[in-house]
Amino acid sequence: MLITLCYLYLWARWGRRPAALVRATVQRLRASRCSFTFCGAAARPRGARVCLSRGGRVFCVGESQSIDDLNKWALFLVSPFILEAEHIAFVTESIWVQGESLQRPSSSSETIVKWSDCCLPLACRPGDPYQLIAEASVDDFSKLGVAFMEDRLQMADGLVPQKIVSVHLQDHTLKALEDQPANKQAQILPQSPEPSAESKPEPDVMEHVGRDDPKVLGAQPIPGKGGASGSEPAEEGDRGVGSVEHCPLHLSSCHECLELENSTIESVMFASAENIPDLPYDHSGSSEDVADDIRLEREGRRVNITGKAPNILFYVGSAPQEALDRFQEVRLVLADCVDTDSYTLYHLSRESALRDPWSDNCLLLVIATQEAIPEDLSQKFMAYLSQGGKVLGLCSSFTFAGFQVTSKSVLKETVQNLIFSKADQTQLKLSVLSSGYVFEEDPGERLSLGKLKGHLENEDQDRLIVQVPFGTHGGEAVLCQAHLELPPGSSVVQAREDFDLLKSSNSRRYEVLREILTTLGLNCDIRQAPALTPLHLLPAAEEIWDPLMRWLGKHVDPEGVIKSSKVSLKFLSSYTSEIEITPSALPVVTDVEAFSSEDFNLDIYRQNLQTERLGKVILFAEVTPTTMNLLEGLMFEIPQEMGLIAIAVRQTQGKGRGANAWLSPMGCALFTLLISIPLRSQLGQRIPFVQHLMSLAVVEAVRSIPEYQDINLRVKWPNDIYYSDLMKLGGVLVNSTLLGETFYILIGCGFNVSNSNPTICINDLVAEYNKQHRTELKPLRTDSLIARTVTVLEKLIDTFQDKGPNGVLPLYYKYWVHSGQRVRLGSLEGPEVWLVGLDDSGFLQVQQEDGKVVTVHPDGNSFDMLRNLIVPKQQ
Repeated sequence: MLITLCYLYLWARWGRRPAALVRATVQRLRASRCSFTFCGAAARPRGARVCLSRGGRVFCVGESQSIDDLNKWALFLVSPFILEAEHIAFVTESIWVQGESLQRPSSSSETIVKWSDCCLPLACRPGDPYQLIAEASVDDFSKLGVAFMEDRLQMADGLVPQKIVSVHLQDHTLKALEDQPANKQAQILPQSPEPSAESKPEPDVMEHVGRDDPKVLGAQPIPGKGGASGSEPAEEGDRGVGSVEHCPLHLSSCHECLELENSTIESVMFASAENIPDLPYDHSGSSEDVADDIRLEREGRRVNITGKAPNILFYVGSAPQEALDRFQEVRLVLADCVDTDSYTLYHLSRESALRDPWSDNCLLLVIATQEAIPEDLSQKFMAYLSQGGKVLGLCSSFTFAGFQVTSKSVLKETVQNLIFSKADQTQLKLSVLSSGYVFEEDPGERLSLGKLKGHLENEDQDRLIVQVPFGTHGGEAVLCQAHLELPPGSSVVQAREDFDLLKSSNSRRYEVLREILTTLGLNCDIRQAPALTPLHLLPAAEEIWDPLMRWLGKHVDPEGVIKSSKVSLKFLSSYTSEIEITPSALPVVTDVEAFSSEDFNLDIYRQNLQTERLGKVILFAEVTPTTMNLLEGLMFEIPQEMGLIAIAVRQTQGKGRGANAWLSPMGCALFTLLISIPLRSQLGQRIPFVQHLMSLAVVEAVRSIPEYQDINLRVKWPNDIYYSDLMKLGGVLVNSTLLGETFYILIGCGFNVSNSNPTICINDLVAEYNKQHRTELKPLRTDSLIARTVTVLEKLIDTFQDKGPNGVLPLYYKYWVHSGQRVRLGSLEGPEVWLVGLDDSGFLQVQQEDGKVVTVHPDGNSFDMLRNLIVPKQQ
């Protein structure tokens, strides 16, 4: 260590080029965990050894600096917080300078180095100085350091770098972050540096709302707790790189450096900025050896390649409370379109927009206010566009480049048909809520527009969506006067007919939004599937537990496993993170006392389950591949009175009819139920009725609740749950196996309860009913509806077994959507027939034009089973 440092000192003395010297020093000494510091000569850390000096700035090597606690930093990325192999973590300290006092690189002839081009930002800590943690390769770290010493390092507008110091991220610190929920870090918002005391701006509205909540933009650091701003010193244990006294940030000692302190080698011991010569800067050395771009893709996590922090900013007006409400409204819809693990979405107030250097760290600016944009603010937005910025205008007065926003009151808050042209020139037709404004060209202007555009399907073909390029650096805006940000159930939408039209177009509304966001450079790919979780074995009644455990003890192998062709279940008393979970091997925890879930309440399920046998034993998972596979290894052996049900909050491989996938978002009721039906019974002779009974059970489970009888849920043949005759919100899949004299049937069912987007859910219907009828019905829960559905199904099966089809068909016809409906047989050009009802086996009967009634079957290949029907061959 000492010999190496002496060698480096002599190397510096004899005129080694700065870029190569710094790079070689970092490469040689980084394994020793020494700290490398670039700073002003006066700020050189005590005991540090100077290796290079230039223009009053030094590069020195000293005691290892480490960060033990990242909880006080606002993280740019989400867990896991991973430092790339061979990369260096470092902290940059900067001061915030406004106006004419802002320092610029000393010579325009020298190459400017942008901080964001050479590193990946990891976290920030507002204050004076403003601190940023980042990581970079050895080459890029060296490039940053030399640029700093040559006064050629450029931060975001308003920030002037004062120090760069490499730090060690402690393993236990990273482990603590990995153990935190991912969304906790994703919601911590990077804050702009605090203004100087002299400027004294008006308080941001968010300061009052979120002072005690670090997740809210504008929450100010508390003196003594963050060590960030003000004249009060930080407490002893809380001082970091950015404290006002410039104390080390959670230092830990470095054994080698402490030994170096006692060295007798005078040439190293007393080296200082005074006796190290200034060295010329070697431009060619840095350009040849240092990579210019960082393009990282790690662990499936999207990292933007612009070098900017992944921020989407929302300007939603100046009125305090209205702005907060509007921000939440618009934020929700964009959070459904982009991966919030890759982007941070936060509010940009007028004061912050004018005061803070937000533009360099903004991937997209969303302007969503009908207020007139003040001139000073409009200039800021245009400056951002001229730098290559991207803008999305949502029903905003903001416009430029020869366009003007014109009022057309006849369109205000009305539902209109929009023709939207995508980037590939394909068109999409959907119903939208108009703002009452349209885009018109200024007289005499010749505009160059992008490919995205949208106009109303009316005589004037009013423009509601335009894509407008701006400047020479790639700036562009997509401006929209359709309320793409408002849900169909918004308070603006009053008529039920409008609600129906907007809900029917809801998935296309999201398609348009994603097309716009993708065009503006954001990633709207499907999010990575959530990690699988262990199963939990739960009893619906206490008295069933002991017999269940005795049965289980006789049927597991010596390692506690029950295998089937699709999945192996390993029963154990507790689960630890070391136990592997795969789609084909799932642990099952049998400790009921240890079970808890935010999305499934066992007590509520028990209260709503009123059955003799069905749904008594629960296999529950937060995330599982598909519930259809979980019961296969148990279904033929377990006693019938221990009716099995598998319930999941999320599925990663949900199954639909045929080869179709079943999407399984949060808020969906997802379960597979085991029933057994004797072959020689009423239902055993008419097994196709099982899917009809399941669909009917879902509808009746809701509409049999007092005061919910008019919620417009219906059944659609053969296996769908519908809102009126407009939109599907659930389905049923039945797999049956005949073993001896018994049908063993797995009924898979999924229906939307609280997942409003991108289509519709039961609680949407409840909310719309409340609005139309001025009632206050409460939203429904998935756990209670699953239990009620199983209870209704058991009653329907018992009735069918006692009375046959005629026992259940009156209720079925009460809710089905097909009364008087016409379809065509075979194809769109086939003969037209009228739907009549179900035959004795559960197949559909239709009446032909000649009055003859025949039975038809679905073709089995269509998403809509009524689209193509075929007449069975005559025997």
